[in-house]
Parts: sequence; C-alpha cells; structure tokens
Amino acid sequence: MTSLFQILMLVLGVVRFVIIVHFIMSWLISFQVLNLRQPIVAQIWDGLSRLLEPIYGPIRRMLPNMGGLDLSPLVALLGVYAIEIILRNNAAFFL
Repeated sequence: MTSLFQILMLVLGVVRFVIIVHFIMSWLISFQVLNLRQPIVAQIWDGLSRLLEPIYGPIRRMLPNMGGLDLSPLVALLGVYAIEIILRNNAAFFL
C-alpha cells in the first residue's frame, strides 16, 4: 500500500509540474517571447492545453468572469496541494 501512496504523490507532482509549465508558457506567449507560429511551440501548447482542459473547464465554469484574467491554474494548483495535504495526513491508511 505504501507504493500506492508514492504513486499518487508522483501523479500529483506531475500534474503540478504540467500546470506550472502551462502557466509560464502562457505568459511567455502573451509577452511574445514564444511564437505560436513555430511548430514545436504550437504542438507543446496544444498538447498542454488539451491535457489541462478537463481540469480547467469545470473550474472556469465555477469562477466568476474576471475580464481577461484566468484564475483556473491557481485554483487547480491549490486543489493539488489540498489533495497532497489530505494524502499526507492520512498516510497511515496506506501502511
């Protein structure tokens, strides 16, 4: 059961990393450091967007309209951290 706990923590770590990469990449695209006309940048951006849309979509529907500001990555990161805290506090269940 300990390995299940470690696998869950690994998956949450990967999700956290992907959310942070997507967030940083969105800023780099909006400040025109990265150009979506480059094929590799467009493929990475499209892949990350498709991967994270099932997470961001329900969060975007619950949040109020903030103009051009998207707070769904922040809420998703807070959710990942909350799940990690819950798992760590209940780690004895996995032993």
